[in-house]
Amino acid sequence: MEENYYLAKWLNDEMTENERAEFMASADFEQFEKIKKYTAHLKVADFDEAKVLEKVLNHKKATPKVIPMFGNWMLKYAAILVIALSAFFLTQNLVSETQYAENGKKTTFSLPDASEVVLNSGSEIKYKKWNWNSNRNLELKGEAYFKVAKGKRFEVTTDLGKVAVLGTQFDVKARESRFDVTCFEGRVKVNYNAKEIILTKGQSVSFENGIQTDLHLENLQPEWLNNEIAFNKAKLNAIVAEIQRQYNVTITIKSNYSDELFTGKLPTNNIDIALQIIAKTYHLVPKKITSNQIIFEGK
Repeated sequence: MEENYYLAKWLNDEMTENERAEFMASADFEQFEKIKKYTAHLKVADFDEAKVLEKVLNHKKATPKVIPMFGNWMLKYAAILVIALSAFFLTQNLVSETQYAENGKKTTFSLPDASEVVLNSGSEIKYKKWNWNSNRNLELKGEAYFKVAKGKRFEVTTDLGKVAVLGTQFDVKARESRFDVTCFEGRVKVNYNAKEIILTKGQSVSFENGIQTDLHLENLQPEWLNNEIAFNKAKLNAIVAEIQRQYNVTITIKSNYSDELFTGKLPTNNIDIALQIIAKTYHLVPKKITSNQIIFEGK
């Protein structure tokens, strides 16, 4: 506002010497000088005072509309605040929580009831925090070890089957067409297709293409927590897929191989040993093309 006042005085040549000197020293003076120069030749039509006065007197006065700016801004601010809080609530509570373990890594986290979950490489779990007490359900893709808080209950749902638990420790693995559940403590209820099985400590069950296999184990926890992968009558393609997940590598088999099923353990912290065990079992030769690309060829 003050700048416009001095500009008007300058254009009308009404400035004092001190005001003129100060104005000419301002950063915008050069621009104002150019505007004055290029508009000096412009002509404005003569001003008809009588005509303007008549138009003003004959114009119907409109009642000015008073807009309560303070109230308007308060309403807008309140609306924005409500939207922001709603978005935050949805993000934090209604939207599913997702935990993921990348290939070559493991992820450990706690559920709202303090139960502990460890995700194996290349695995994912989704669940909802906001109604956990009434909807204790997790969606699992891959493999996870659960250490359930005493007296707590929840269900683990996979594409192949479902497991219901109460204060126990167990492992669930759902990869491709194979579904494995192992109970390390307490009891778990396994649902696979139309079957329902109760497992107790040391019992394990596997389903693949409708075939059920039962095992009794002495382990206190899954081998993969101790840098080993345990296989029971596994096919080569399933073994290779697991090695790829554990070591974050790509393996190609350029040879025919037998349908022999593998039962045993492979290390997850030494890929060379793991490859040699597979090569010896299936009569293959492993070749590293790059640090993360491997080929199995026939002997």
